[in-house]
Amino acid sequence: MSEPVPAILHLYLPPSLFLSHDLGEGFDATAIDSLRHKGGFRDPLLAEIAFAIMLELEHETSAGRLLAETLALSLVARLIQNHAASRSGLVTPAAGEGLDRRRLTRVLDYIEANLEGDLTVARLASVACLSEFYFARAFKAAIGKSPHRHVSAKRLERAKDLLCDADRALVDIALALRFSCQANFTRAFRQATGQTPAQYRRNLLA
Repeated sequence: MSEPVPAILHLYLPPSLFLSHDLGEGFDATAIDSLRHKGGFRDPLLAEIAFAIMLELEHETSAGRLLAETLALSLVARLIQNHAASRSGLVTPAAGEGLDRRRLTRVLDYIEANLEGDLTVARLASVACLSEFYFARAFKAAIGKSPHRHVSAKRLERAKDLLCDADRALVDIALALRFSCQANFTRAFRQATGQTPAQYRRNLLA
């Protein structure tokens, strides 16, 4: 590199993400072996995914882990589909095919009961009895939101309930709902409601 580089984002995808049983039934595992070492190419979708990960690193949200896991699966899919010698190995859900009502209800109930827990794509996929790759797409097809957006919205709704307790510190609420700090909680809450948590509490208890 002969010119100054303002920033480099290095992404590591663990081998476990390329296991055939995680990518869905019918996946041709030989496609993984044909991934090529390449440099200097441009892929707009890969760039968009990387940009989304970078934004999450700069402005953390309560469901950042779910977002990172979902984007990692998208990276895997893109690499196999566009950068493997054979592009026929990846079987994706049919367009518009979402979770059936029974699986969706089970997942939504689990999310509601564990909003203050460590929710991951792997765990939610397990609740739905599906592979991670299939689950992330089927969930969005079913409710119109990705898992991380749904969890983020639900955690902010839970925050409103927790703010009813005047004695509970804001930092405790932030950490309980998986924000890394009170500042990130305040930013996300204000973006969603137009008020800071403290302002919302004052208006609520006035």
